[in-house]
Amino acid sequence: MADGLTVPFALAAGITAAIASTRIVVTAGLAEIVAGAIAMGLGGYLAARSDHEHFQSEEKREYAEVEKLPEQERKELREIFSEYGLEKNELDSVVAAVSSDKKRWVDFMMRFELGLEKPDPKRAPVSAATIATAYFIGGLIPLAPYMIDDDVKQALIHSVVFTGLALIVFGAVKGKLTGVDPFKSGLQTFLVGGLAAGAAYYLASFFG
Repeated sequence: MADGLTVPFALAAGITAAIASTRIVVTAGLAEIVAGAIAMGLGGYLAARSDHEHFQSEEKREYAEVEKLPEQERKELREIFSEYGLEKNELDSVVAAVSSDKKRWVDFMMRFELGLEKPDPKRAPVSAATIATAYFIGGLIPLAPYMIDDDVKQALIHSVVFTGLALIVFGAVKGKLTGVDPFKSGLQTFLVGGLAAGAAYYLASFFG
C-alpha cells in the first residue's frame, strides 16, 4: 500500500512538472500502477514459493541426516535441551522420547535447530493477490484528482493533499498494528512519500 501510494504519486508529480496534461498523467499513472501491481504481486508470490521450497529442501536434508547420522542428530538434540538446564537422566529420557518417532524428530529439528516453521501452501497466491490489490488501490489515490480535474496544477495540489493524508493514516495504522508509535510511523511514511514526489517533481522541472 505504501509503495502504491508513493511511486504513482512521485510519477504523477514528475510528469506534472514537465507536461501540462492530466490525460497523460492519468495514462502514465495507470500504466505504472498495473505494471507495479503485477510485478510486486508476482514478487510476493515467488518469495512465498521460495520459502516453501526452502523448507522442503531443509526438511528433506533433515530426514536424510536422521537416517544416516542418528547419533550426530541425537547429540544436537542433547545440546538443544541442555540449554534449558535438564539433568543427565532427564536429558536422556527426553532425547529418547523425541528421537523415537522420525517425523516428530525432524519436526523438532526444523523448528528448534533451524528456526523454520512450515509455510502455509496457500500463502503464495494469497500473498500475491494481497500485495497486487493493495498496490493498485494505493496507486489510485494520487491519480484520482487528475481523473476529475482538467487543470493539471490544481490536480497536483489535490493529489498532494489526498496522498499526504493517506500516507499519514496508513503509516499510523501500520504503526499501531506493529507496536510502533502511530504518530512517528505516520510521519515517517509521509516523509518518504513526500521526498520521493519532491525529488521527481524538481528533477522533471530541471530537465523540462
